[in-house]
Amino acid sequence: MAQVTFTLANKSHTVATRDGEEPQLLALVERLQKHAPAAMRASAGTSSERTLLLIALMLADELSEREKLPASPSQPEPEPAVESGIPVELLEELAERLEAVAAALEDDGHVA
Repeated sequence: MAQVTFTLANKSHTVATRDGEEPQLLALVERLQKHAPAAMRASAGTSSERTLLLIALMLADELSEREKLPASPSQPEPEPAVESGIPVELLEELAERLEAVAAALEDDGHVA
């Protein structure tokens, strides 16, 4: 089992992943980092949990908007991957997990 350490929203995290999947995990982190500046501004420094919750919500909103787009009959179905090459199913699973973590933190009173 490999360990990957990265910084997201000015906080260091270490995550275990299967050997060989480190590049995929780092690609996911890169996607999260694109939303970090806006989430940090919106959370106004209240907590890192709040910032991560906002990142998760931004990703969920992004996925929701993509699902609303009608499929064009003249164009073939898109490949099941986003620009980064990460399968949409994996991103959806990640978003669901982040939402569950955020909900648990809110229920415990950790997020304002």
